[in-house]
Amino acid sequence: MFMQEYYLPILPTTVIGSYPRPRWLRDIIRRYKKGQIKEKVLKEAYNDAVIAVIKDHEIAGIDIPSDGEQRRDEMVEYFAERIGGFKFYGPVRVWGNAFFNKPAVVDKLEYRESIVVNEFSFLQKVSYSKIVKVTITGPYTIADWSFNEYYSDKEELVYALAEIINREIKELEKAGAKYVQIDEPALPTHEEEVEWAVKAINKALEGIKIKLGMHICYGKYERILPYVDKINVSQFALEFANRQFKDLELLIEYSYNKELGFGVIDVHNRRIESPLEIAEAIRKVLSILPPEKVYINPDCGLKLLPREIARKKMENMVLGTKLVRKELVKAGFDDMIVFK
Repeated sequence: MFMQEYYLPILPTTVIGSYPRPRWLRDIIRRYKKGQIKEKVLKEAYNDAVIAVIKDHEIAGIDIPSDGEQRRDEMVEYFAERIGGFKFYGPVRVWGNAFFNKPAVVDKLEYRESIVVNEFSFLQKVSYSKIVKVTITGPYTIADWSFNEYYSDKEELVYALAEIINREIKELEKAGAKYVQIDEPALPTHEEEVEWAVKAINKALEGIKIKLGMHICYGKYERILPYVDKINVSQFALEFANRQFKDLELLIEYSYNKELGFGVIDVHNRRIESPLEIAEAIRKVLSILPPEKVYINPDCGLKLLPREIARKKMENMVLGTKLVRKELVKAGFDDMIVFK
């Protein structure tokens, strides 16, 4: 079967996933929860919000956009609501005045229907790019952020979730998705579980032929870098800006050799990085990895930032990347790479 090749500029720019919801969408969601808005109107608002996000990405110059996870209130809750066997007892405090509607596994987990395939189909329909990123919360993080009241232990739960996530990725592949990112922020937070968690995550990735990436942003990278070559993804997207790029040294220490989604935007800080700052950060990673193995992205999702700040951060990320691209072409590198 002939597989079509897709090309991207060297140092492709992308996003991690979430993006601020427009103010009008937040208002419609509030009114819907009060019973003042019909579900049909809410669905139309979600679609319109995705179009608005795509336009922001296009104006900024992002090579691989996402839908900004506009339909998702929270990364674990959204999936638990759509998988049979979960139950919600109510919100739990995460920190300060922040609450999370933490799910509980109360029965055998069941894949009832596709979870994000419709999201992807709409995104691809309205996207300016043939390559879009679909984000899926990984089985370990879903388990770690849930109560387990059914399975014998956490490991058994993660394997059960891995089967469900594997089926969902295969459905995305059938629907034409080219790039799926597995979000596993919880993976480095329990050092004693990483070895078996990696095996369980790989069950979620079995038999997948499209591009797979993994995003990790919490915890110590020293806990996962020894296992990088054992995880069946072609790219890891990691935060670096929020860590003042100090963890770049670990890429050398652990002989990191896969593609890297290089986090150059601090999503926890409203200060807007300049294109020159971003270019300098990219030069640092290029002293360690060849440019054809580096993608450029924010540290994490941009959801918690004001939209105007998120938009400007993306714009400057692209401008900084273009500065380095010019330097690479001048040095003899091709200006395009094959997406694979």
